[in-house]
Amino acid sequence: MAPAGQVTASELQAMLKDSALAGTWTLDPARSSVELRSKSMWGLAPVKGSFREVAGTGTVSPDGQVSGTVTVAAASVDTKLAKRDAHLRSADFFDSGNHAHITFRVDRISPSSRGVTVVGDLTVRDRTRPLSFDATLSTPGTDEVRLDAEVQVDRSDYGLTWSPMRMASMRNTITLHLVFTRS
Repeated sequence: MAPAGQVTASELQAMLKDSALAGTWTLDPARSSVELRSKSMWGLAPVKGSFREVAGTGTVSPDGQVSGTVTVAAASVDTKLAKRDAHLRSADFFDSGNHAHITFRVDRISPSSRGVTVVGDLTVRDRTRPLSFDATLSTPGTDEVRLDAEVQVDRSDYGLTWSPMRMASMRNTITLHLVFTRS
C-alpha cells in the first residue's frame, strides 16, 4: 500500500483515463526544490547545493497525455560557498553567462511499479540528452500534484568535464521536489 497521498500506478492510470488530472499546471517555486549532490576530493568530500530559481508548467490532455517543462536558472546555484558558486557559474561548469537555463522537457509520464516513470530531454549548456527516471507522485488535493525523485546524471554528457586530477565525480544526484498547482 502506498503512503498517504501517494498515487499508485493503477490509481494514476485511472486518473489519466477519466481526465481527473486534465488541464494546465503551474510549478509553485516557493514550495518546490531542485538540489544537487556530488563528491569531490576523490569521493571523500560531499558537495551539496540547490538552485534558488525554478519554474515550470505542465499540461495533461483529456486523453491522459502529459507534457511540460521545468527550468532552473543556472546562475541560481547555491552551495553556501561563494567561491565555489562562482566557479560553478563559470565556463568550467554551467557557463551561466552564455547558458542561462537548465531545462528538462517532459515528453510523457507513465505509471510504473515504482510510481511513475518520467521521460524527456535534459538540456545543459545547449547539449540535450534523453533522460528518464522513476518518481513518486502524490495528490494531497484535487488541485495539487507533487513529484519527488532522485535522478542520476553524468555531467560529462553535458560538457561539464572540469576535474583536476579526476578529483570530482562525474556522477551527480539531482533531488527533485516539484509541486504543481492547477492553473
